[in-house]
Amino acid sequence: MTNQAIIFTDGACLGNPGPGGYAAVITIAGEEQIIVGRDRSTTNNKMEMTAAIKALEAVSKDLPIVIHSDSQYVIKGATEWLRGWKAKGWRKADGKPVLNQDLWQQMDAAMVGRTITWKWVKGHAGHPENERVDRLANWEAVRASAGAGKDPTPVEAAIG
Repeated sequence: MTNQAIIFTDGACLGNPGPGGYAAVITIAGEEQIIVGRDRSTTNNKMEMTAAIKALEAVSKDLPIVIHSDSQYVIKGATEWLRGWKAKGWRKADGKPVLNQDLWQQMDAAMVGRTITWKWVKGHAGHPENERVDRLANWEAVRASAGAGKDPTPVEAAIG
């Protein structure tokens, strides 16, 4: 069986906009990697996107990826909307500029040459891995609200 990367991502924001955090848990062949980060002034959508981008960038391009997110914005953006936005010069169907264009461009670059399966998971519904990344992202948002800045740090074992 071919190895694949199983990823769960989430973003959180205390206020929208406000201090935020993101988290991703990547599992490859039984080995786990946790990615977290924060921003003192951001939005929930930006944190959701950043979690997915950072996770994609952390995985070798030769591995198939299954990425789970509770963000319809991220999943639909990556699978349905992105191609049209690019074709229209980063404009939506109504002619207005795409929000978070910089992050969508990073997402687009991170997806090039990859085999990715996007899966939506209902948030706050008891799914263990989704609940875990939710806790991690919220912890980072709390750290951002306390002035911790953008620098990612190791996550305490108690959170995982």
